[in-house]
Amino acid sequence: MTDPSQGQSGGKLQLRSASFEHEAMIPARHTCDGRNTSPPLTWSAPPAGTRSLVLIVDDPDAPDPAAPKMTWVHWILYNIPPQTPGLGEAVADGELPDGTLAGLNDWQRTGYGGPCPPIGTHRYFHKLFALDVVLPDLGRPDKAALERAMHGHVLASSELIGRYRRQR
Repeated sequence: MTDPSQGQSGGKLQLRSASFEHEAMIPARHTCDGRNTSPPLTWSAPPAGTRSLVLIVDDPDAPDPAAPKMTWVHWILYNIPPQTPGLGEAVADGELPDGTLAGLNDWQRTGYGGPCPPIGTHRYFHKLFALDVVLPDLGRPDKAALERAMHGHVLASSELIGRYRRQR
């Protein structure tokens, strides 16, 4: 499938975290070596016509960055209200903005699952998409199902990449 962000990037959208800069190391508190809490995320106002936001956090370097075999999904949120300016640190499913729905990560559960790479330094892509629709309730979709639903509806996107290596 084509990347859902391709072809419709009409507006600017910026995604940031107070915990780490783009391409920098993610603090251990957001990983399995720490409290495994989600990082705080903030974003710029989405473009006009945005009806909802989607957040996908994944690791394309699994299991080994020297020989990646899959993309491991850490967090999926959709139908985030467009007026939401961000998410606080350690946000739980029950604390999400009204209307926000969660998809399944690769641990087969909803909610944030932090970096826990078995080997090497991995990249963690925090991707935010502005959509021109509010998606129907998809149940607890996986990333592929959510991307299919998003297809053709992306107005803008942004990504923040953090890195992590286990502290063993």
